[in-house]
Amino acid sequence: MEFKFQKEEVMISSDSGKEVLKKEIPLVPKLPGVYRMLNAKNEVLYVGKAKNLPNRLKSYVSEKNHIIRTERMLSQTTKLEITTTSNESEALLLEANLIKKYKPRFNILLRDDKSFPFIFIGNKDKWPQIKRHRGKKNREGFFFGPFASAGSANWTIKMIQKIFQLRVCDDTVFKNRERPCILYQIKRCSAPCVGYTKQDDYKKSVEDAIEFVSGKSRKIQKNLSVQMEKSSEDLDFEKAAILRDRIKSLNIIQSSQRINEANLVEADVIAGYKESGKTCIQVFFYRSKQNWGNQAFFPKHDPDENLKEILNSFVSQFYENKSVPSSIIISEEIKEKELIEKALTKKESKQINISVAKKGSKLNVVNQAIKNAKDSLNRKLYESQNNKELFEEVVKKFDLENNINLVEVYDNSHIQGTNSVGALITFGEEGFIKKRYRKFNIKIKENEQDDYGMMKEVLSRRFKRAVQEKDNYLTMPDLVLIDGGKGQYSIAREVMNELGLHDIPIIAIAKGKFRNSGNETFFHNGKEFKFEKNNPTLFFLQRIRDEAHRFAVSAHRAKRKKGISRSLLDQIEGIGSIRKRALLNHFGSARAVESASLDEIKSVEGVEDKVAKKIYNFFHE
Repeated sequence: MEFKFQKEEVMISSDSGKEVLKKEIPLVPKLPGVYRMLNAKNEVLYVGKAKNLPNRLKSYVSEKNHIIRTERMLSQTTKLEITTTSNESEALLLEANLIKKYKPRFNILLRDDKSFPFIFIGNKDKWPQIKRHRGKKNREGFFFGPFASAGSANWTIKMIQKIFQLRVCDDTVFKNRERPCILYQIKRCSAPCVGYTKQDDYKKSVEDAIEFVSGKSRKIQKNLSVQMEKSSEDLDFEKAAILRDRIKSLNIIQSSQRINEANLVEADVIAGYKESGKTCIQVFFYRSKQNWGNQAFFPKHDPDENLKEILNSFVSQFYENKSVPSSIIISEEIKEKELIEKALTKKESKQINISVAKKGSKLNVVNQAIKNAKDSLNRKLYESQNNKELFEEVVKKFDLENNINLVEVYDNSHIQGTNSVGALITFGEEGFIKKRYRKFNIKIKENEQDDYGMMKEVLSRRFKRAVQEKDNYLTMPDLVLIDGGKGQYSIAREVMNELGLHDIPIIAIAKGKFRNSGNETFFHNGKEFKFEKNNPTLFFLQRIRDEAHRFAVSAHRAKRKKGISRSLLDQIEGIGSIRKRALLNHFGSARAVESASLDEIKSVEGVEDKVAKKIYNFFHE
């Protein structure tokens, strides 16, 4: 974790925390387990594990010269909690779980704990579907992954569609189609929904797709070449052309795949690079002898933490909610390698090996990962520095009393007072913080057509909850930016003052009479401000304002779309929940019902002729 230590005239004392530990140690059993240090607010400061809990806790008391991070932790510690385990491996897994849960400020933290996408191909359906999957593997079928991003998984699915023409539509849509969709027209689906392909042929395509994703693309290509030659000999040139296009797509995939020179069958390559107190860790995913992409991670840690310790914590946390490959190759030796191996082996019920590449092709792969980590970190540092400088310019321009590191931006979206939504986005030194984005459905009816009322409701709900410290809600920003003019500024200032948040500055940004970008007027503390058109600070404020607007509009559109689908059928007298469900299952959406013919509506199970005519007339009279 990166700490921004404030200069203190009073020396930090760890004595109070040591006294807490001294009292608790005699009560702690001599067993493996996990300990948690808490402060006066009952917040978890640190989670640690130990083979022998009392011995580990004694080290905090006996050592005289702790690093500053430990000194600060002990100075805030008022309570100790322990959980015993049957062995040290269980303690390691529990530690990773609790770190993820509590995110203690004195631990090394993996910021991004999202699951990675997989490709799923069903095996129980008559016509198996291929789709992207994220989360628990609770369906019967084949899972391939992980992929580094949704984009790389989607690209692979697109290629598979081109080559094998498997369906991607949901079962509800598939069962109710009467004619093929556009994917059939562009040769990305064989249209099994309407019987344009035989089941045996489709089954063979599924089997080939599974072999392809399993790394047997050369075999598939050879088989397709044989089929193409046979089709040509049989004068079936149309089929030969289709097979030719499939072979071409295979070549595209093979040429785009990065060379796996180490011939890694199933492995993760993990490499770290540290500079200026920050670290980037790159993870490369190799499955079925293919490189399925890489992703950069930026763990939070003390600036003085060494890279080996960071890698150790990263590996133990990274696999807490992810499947583990049989081989993990790391750039540096870690102190708990054997323990982590043992814990992951137990978790996966298969042998897991962690190794350090020292020579040959594996070392080349690791060096490539280190280079990627270095490049990613340099970009991150550059962006952070630029953002920091822009924050400083904002402080200078508006004469703010304190420095800013976190900005919240607010905007509203609606059409004639309908489907009103408020939006909040957050920007920090490292860029947009998506996990702090929030949308607010306007609850007070009178506010739905009142921009001022909407802004008042959104800000009141956001900051009242923060003041009351409910559910560990979002921390306070250093600056609030409002998309609006003097009126919105006054409303925002009124709300913040009522909640006692006088010290949080507010800036409102108005586009002006002709809404021309570059002519914005800014309002702060009773004053108006302008920028030169090419000022970098103006561009920065425009960029974060526009992101809030984009997020607000997308939230509004999603709400409107949902409302349309729901309300159209609800407006028809005599259409209850059962008929409504039958219509939506058959046609897929309310808009599709609107476009349907009378005969098509009559064909829906449970819809009598009289009701069908009523539905048709509702949309066409």
